[in-house]
Amino acid sequence: MMRLLLFILISFSSCISLYAQQESEAETDKLTYSLQTPKATVTTFLTYLQEENFHPSVAAKTLHPAFVKNKDEEKLIVQLKQIIDGTGIMIDLEELPQDPNYTDTSSNKQRLVLSAIELPDVYLEKHQGKWYFSSRTIERIPEMHQSVYPFGTDKLMNILPKLGHQKFLGLHAWQHISILILIILCILIHKLLTFIFDRLIYQLLNKRGYKRVARDYIIPVARPFSLAIVVGLLIIFVPVLQLPIFVNYYLILLLNAMVPLFGTMVVYKLIDIIGEYMMKVAEKTESTMDDQIVPIVKRVLKIFVLIVGFLFILSKLRFDITALLAGISIGGLAFALAAQDTIKNFFGSLMILFDKPFQIGDWITAGDIDGTVEEVGFRSTRVRTFRNSLITVPNGKLADMSVDNHGLRQYRRFYTTITITYDTPTHLIEAFTEGLKRIVEEHPKTRKDFYNIYFNNMSAYSLDIMFYIFLEVPTWGEELEHKENILLSIMKLAKNLGIQFAFPTQTLHMENFPGQPSLSPKYDEKDAVQSKIKSTFQNSNSDKS
Repeated sequence: MMRLLLFILISFSSCISLYAQQESEAETDKLTYSLQTPKATVTTFLTYLQEENFHPSVAAKTLHPAFVKNKDEEKLIVQLKQIIDGTGIMIDLEELPQDPNYTDTSSNKQRLVLSAIELPDVYLEKHQGKWYFSSRTIERIPEMHQSVYPFGTDKLMNILPKLGHQKFLGLHAWQHISILILIILCILIHKLLTFIFDRLIYQLLNKRGYKRVARDYIIPVARPFSLAIVVGLLIIFVPVLQLPIFVNYYLILLLNAMVPLFGTMVVYKLIDIIGEYMMKVAEKTESTMDDQIVPIVKRVLKIFVLIVGFLFILSKLRFDITALLAGISIGGLAFALAAQDTIKNFFGSLMILFDKPFQIGDWITAGDIDGTVEEVGFRSTRVRTFRNSLITVPNGKLADMSVDNHGLRQYRRFYTTITITYDTPTHLIEAFTEGLKRIVEEHPKTRKDFYNIYFNNMSAYSLDIMFYIFLEVPTWGEELEHKENILLSIMKLAKNLGIQFAFPTQTLHMENFPGQPSLSPKYDEKDAVQSKIKSTFQNSNSDKS
């Protein structure tokens, strides 16, 4: 008896369900729709998925019939509507083509892409005289839905409406409650991240001796970083709220633009940290050019980050940056032609920075320029002359010049001629030259493997000794100091040996003077001159032996 009763109830329920389905199908059949033009198909799709006119079975007619077999077409069409709403795409029906034979000019196909920037795979195609969502769109719907509603947030759209369907201020009760929960969650996350940065990370760096880094670099990064996390959280959960399309459009547009904005702020601040590290590394090197390069590199990186961040923000605001970049390239060409010297100086700066022909503090000579390098900038190099004036040289010009870098000399040459009087005996000349060599050998800053000290000339008023040595000192000041020490040692040696330094003088000799003998030597025999020369060389050879 119970089985019979159960069978009757099941049969009755099935009949009611079948009747309801037939009634629904009959009601659906009464609904009018059109797929003859792109505008008609999109209108059908949007009209029958509105909350007050929800007929997904009719909206599913817009899907390509050949590619929805064995698929839940109603679920697919609802997911497609959720994708468009969650992405914040506002479709203006008045701008859609009404031509049944519409052809896309870019692809030369009968195709209509709803949003080429945000959803390039969502488009209509004409098939047998009707416009349908393409096979590519149908295939990509699950994947796109998962991308718009990640981490299972799409399931919340089935749970949240149960919080209440009453409407006030244009929103359901569950939407108001969800917005309140989301705001509280964002505030808590922002406070938590701020606490982590302000307390934990700051205290940790402070204990390790990086208080200034924490105060000047880490803490300023904390706020934009935490705000970027909050914005990312909003981007994930705002589509779930299913807000009105005009609100969703501008809200998602704003949130998408804020992500690269805060990201740019974070990276901009991080460059200061990278610059601080590079400065520490530069201080450990011997080259002073590194100290000049680091601020320039920081400046270039910041400008690059700002430009890239600006382009990303424009892209998220759905501007066509391709046209902008094309305009920039044309404008850049015109600018390059108008500012050739500036660009030349810029590349000259790069050549100087990377080739390093000199560094800060080097004494250089380039054409008429002679002085010490004080600063290397983007456009010019500043050289302090020995008159204490400052010369600004365009880097493009300096890169084309031959630069004599005295600062890179391994040794500094010291060359002078020591003149002594003609009445100095030969043995004193030899002793003096030996004493000069000993001065060089014993001096701590002279090059010992190469120097030349020789009696090498007999000038009009003096006997000349060449003094040619090298000093191993890094600066011009030290060079002058050690030159002075060497010259004083030479004067002391000459005084100890009784050698007189010569100065320009003239001695008048009268060849024939009345009552005086001639100054020319006289020899009694013809061979006297040869015997004198022979004896001179014999004495010389005996001295050598």
